[in-house]
Amino acid sequence: MTSGSSLYADIVNVLTEWRAPSPDQERLRQDYLRHLEEHPDGIWRECVPGHITASTLVVDDARANVLLTLHSKIGAWLQLGGHCEPEDATLADAALREATEESGIEGLRLHPFPVQLDRHRVRCHPEGSWHLDVEFVALAPPGAVPAISDESDDLRWFPVDALPDPGDDVVRRLAGHVRDLTGRLTS
Repeated sequence: MTSGSSLYADIVNVLTEWRAPSPDQERLRQDYLRHLEEHPDGIWRECVPGHITASTLVVDDARANVLLTLHSKIGAWLQLGGHCEPEDATLADAALREATEESGIEGLRLHPFPVQLDRHRVRCHPEGSWHLDVEFVALAPPGAVPAISDESDDLRWFPVDALPDPGDDVVRRLAGHVRDLTGRLTS
């Protein structure tokens, strides 16, 4: 098990080193870093003002389809992901762990850097909170067959260019990164 301070340091390092693809993403990156400076517990779900989460868009081996979960609490098709846990040594570990747990697919290969950030309101606490989501892309091994977890109502592959409704703009933006990253998802 890792200490929270090493995970915190990794998350700050990832966000410091990450090059945002747009001015809006740069503002979010700076907001996340400011939030972590003001809230050293901001990597854990117990941090009411908001906390870091890690999510992953899983892409099939042909790079033509993405795996989405019908989130049981939200009722929309989303990428896989969730909260950081004490056993996560790095933010990438959290993203990969969540994607593996929620997809049932072993051997996912995570792109080494986040592709985008998304801050959204959630009901983790009675008074509300924010997820400061750091979003990755991962490649599934050939022939991967997903298995529905307790956290979703359904789990399916969808063509990158034909995402389902109800969906979300975040998923559409994530899917847009797939073509840009496919050459770098092989290691």
